[in-house]
Amino acid sequence: MIEIVHENSIPVSFGDCDPAGIVYYPNHFRWFDATFHALLFRFGTGHAAICAELGSIGLGLIDVGATFRSPAVDGDRLDLTVRIVEWNPKTVRLAYRGLIGARLVVEGFELRGVFIREGGRLRAGEVAPLRAILEAGAGRAAS
Repeated sequence: MIEIVHENSIPVSFGDCDPAGIVYYPNHFRWFDATFHALLFRFGTGHAAICAELGSIGLGLIDVGATFRSPAVDGDRLDLTVRIVEWNPKTVRLAYRGLIGARLVVEGFELRGVFIREGGRLRAGEVAPLRAILEAGAGRAAS
């Protein structure tokens, strides 16, 4: 299996924080999503182009979660890494790890699927074609 990993550096600003000055937790999920989409551009052609190639309406969330290990505040820089850790026939599992310096701030996951419309209904399609696109891109990036 080709390892697919992407790192994103996120500046934390006052607008990301709650009244106590600590990052408002939903922002971590927004940053997870932004990092996933950056991975799609790095190893593929971006969300819209990949979906068009797959005949999909989206690479959507099925499940998501996070554990907040320590606070991030205005002025911090969060280094967020996403790694594809598991491919299943209908899902792909991503693991996230966010650090400020050497301090662990957040760990999380997303379970995503390739959503297609069939017979007027939305359903999960096979992820093998998505895997092929991303692994081909990872192979090119490694060269």
